[in-house]
Amino acid sequence: MQATIIRHDKVTDEQGNTVEIKLWKVPASLDKPKGYKYSLVYIVEGQRVIGYDNSERKGDHRHYGSQDGSYRFTTLRQLADDFLADVEQFKRNLP
Repeated sequence: MQATIIRHDKVTDEQGNTVEIKLWKVPASLDKPKGYKYSLVYIVEGQRVIGYDNSERKGDHRHYGSQDGSYRFTTLRQLADDFLADVEQFKRNLP
């Protein structure tokens, strides 16, 4: 699969946690019908607490804590918005 990275940001937030966003343009396929591969992750104390990805043969899905579920991908903008909203919600629930 020919993949071209279109965005890769990795930052440390104000609490010292990691936010990483990786987006690739790939040929459209049954596995990636919109032509994008993505991995967005929020890491707290070395553990993934939020993740959005469309890894091979798993389709679009979301990890929130110990729960996994499907995710309805529409656009890259909406993907980023949904991920960042989850990160903000998670931060509000921290002690």
